[in-house]
Amino acid sequence: MHWYEKLNQYFPVEEMKSKEHLETLLKERSDIYHKDEGKHHVLMYAELEEFIFIDYLFVSKDARGQGLGHKLLEKLKKKNKPIILEVEPVDYEDTDTEKRLKFYKREGFEHAVSIGYARKSLATNEVNAMEILYWAPNEESEELIFDSMKKTYELIHTYKDEKFYGASYQPVDEVLKRDEDREEDLLKDL
Repeated sequence: MHWYEKLNQYFPVEEMKSKEHLETLLKERSDIYHKDEGKHHVLMYAELEEFIFIDYLFVSKDARGQGLGHKLLEKLKKKNKPIILEVEPVDYEDTDTEKRLKFYKREGFEHAVSIGYARKSLATNEVNAMEILYWAPNEESEELIFDSMKKTYELIHTYKDEKFYGASYQPVDEVLKRDEDREEDLLKDL
């Protein structure tokens, strides 16, 4: 199965970039955007000087629980930069969301509690709220994570969006917000 089909079957439509978008990032932004693919996994990520952003991490059902996800993250952690990713809030009807959050918590990721992220999907026209998780090897602040997410949004998520989707995503300041009063830690009770 083609790597894009693996991602497309696993991730919800509102989170998926088009195949053309991803292939263009791999080609035109090959300085920062990368694909690590194997028989049982697909890892799409952006590596910038200050941080790494995991766009998609897929491990096939056959290989789950065998340490493959851990090995992929360890490879990135060795670069000694903050690692950032977006996750869906817990959906009790989709047991994978809680498993995914528990996996990242075991891997040492924290919830960027002060960062709100909600983007209108060009595929469904509905607002898609996500949470930001991060791994900070040098106790980097949520402010750095916030700035890194803004950069990711502008360099990766909205790259040539009008060409690929016929419309532009919202400006970054409408999508990402800081709220120091937000207190609910997504990972606390897992």
